Amino acid sequence: MNFKFAFCPIILLLSASLSFAQNVNVVIHGAASIAKTDDNFVCVTLDWWPAEKCDYNQCPWGKAGILNSDLRYGALINAIKAFNPLRIKVGGSLQDNMGCLSMERWDQLNRFFNHTGVKLTFGVNALFGRNESQTEKGLWIGDWQPQNTRDFMQYTISKGYKVDSYEFGNQLSGSGMGAKVDAKQYGKDVIVLKNLVKELYAHPETEPKVLGPGGFYEEKWFNTFLEVSGQGVFDGLTHHIYNLGPGDDPNMMNKVLDPSYLSQVSQTYKGVSDVVNKFRP
Repeated sequence: MNFKFAFCPIILLLSASLSFAQNVNVVIHGAASIAKTDDNFVCVTLDWWPAEKCDYNQCPWGKAGILNSDLRYGALINAIKAFNPLRIKVGGSLQDNMGCLSMERWDQLNRFFNHTGVKLTFGVNALFGRNESQTEKGLWIGDWQPQNTRDFMQYTISKGYKVDSYEFGNQLSGSGMGAKVDAKQYGKDVIVLKNLVKELYAHPETEPKVLGPGGFYEEKWFNTFLEVSGQGVFDGLTHHIYNLGPGDDPNMMNKVLDPSYLSQVSQTYKGVSDVVNKFRP
């Protein structure tokens, strides 16, 4: 199992701080490594947010979403190529309630991905077919219905488009973020997704990975869904963390540059690592 972390906001903030640069001496003790990362460690999300999405009296998305990005913009193309490769996740906050991706737009996106050498992770709508509970706010119940995903995969395969991985749902784990799914139910449904991938992708060497849950880490929830799904279903365990807080925090820069503050989340990473080691094949 692999971890995928996005630190693009840090890069942007550090770039913004160059105007306050100071001369410093940096000493690196390289006797031992503390972590290893994949070649495509950096990843970004191409989200569903529309141009009118606003937060903190700002409307930053503009035409930067899945449906309205200018895929011919030279600076964007060159920036993505420079990472060689960059992982892009198509999905995000609205992926579990959006269903308006036309195949014409999917064709355009894939021409863009092929041209720039992107490693693609596609976020699957994990609430499709479920109903919201009448007794517990935010809980979605019932079995996941895979037909929409089946149709999408069949079209994708027929066009020869390369998908590196499918991630099942977005922020549905534990207490969720507006919506959640019971851990046992999630474990059952991800087996359905894995079987669908195995059925439709005939050759193991081209078979996309199955990732999840792409949400906040809660030990009991993670342990439960992995006990239900069993070994050989998940290829990568993903989780989200927002330890820097909201984007309007006036102390954001200090947090980014403070190693002791950043280290406060080490126990979360240790918890995820322990779960991986417990359930890996």
